[in-house]
Amino acid sequence: MAFLVIMAVAIARQHNLFAAVMLTGIFSLLSAAVFVVLDAVDVAFTEAAVGAGVTTVLMLATLGRTVSRQRARRGRPLAALVVCSGVGVLLLYAAWSLPPMGDGASPANLHVAPRYIVDSPREVGVPNMVTSVLASYRGYDTLGEVTVIFTAGIGVLALIGIARRSGRGR
Repeated sequence: MAFLVIMAVAIARQHNLFAAVMLTGIFSLLSAAVFVVLDAVDVAFTEAAVGAGVTTVLMLATLGRTVSRQRARRGRPLAALVVCSGVGVLLLYAAWSLPPMGDGASPANLHVAPRYIVDSPREVGVPNMVTSVLASYRGYDTLGEVTVIFTAGIGVLALIGIARRSGRGR
């Protein structure tokens, strides 16, 4: 988690957009490592493929058609700092009320997990519970992730095409 904080600060302080994109890819890989430690390997795989892979490639393609340095801003973004700090405090407050990690009495372990364990072989017909959950119960999640990636790719291609037609870019 400390590496994630360090990487986030480094990204926020970057003026070179290429370095910021590369640091964002590293941030995604670190996030994937955190998900592996938390035993969420499917989420880690998605984060590594989408966050570090596809997103980095799309950002580099976009960066190839724009400038490589951010323009300097005038003034201090105090309002942004206040909003981000407020959201951070709200997130910490919400995290305080979560059950401890691995708590057998948490709602997920009392309601969702037993249903998957008992009903999954009958409802889906696949003997492997992890496969049945990912393929059947989380199918809409996967469809949503694919839709987001497809939409982002089309958006980047459209932006590159608009820049190419109007003569902007390189």
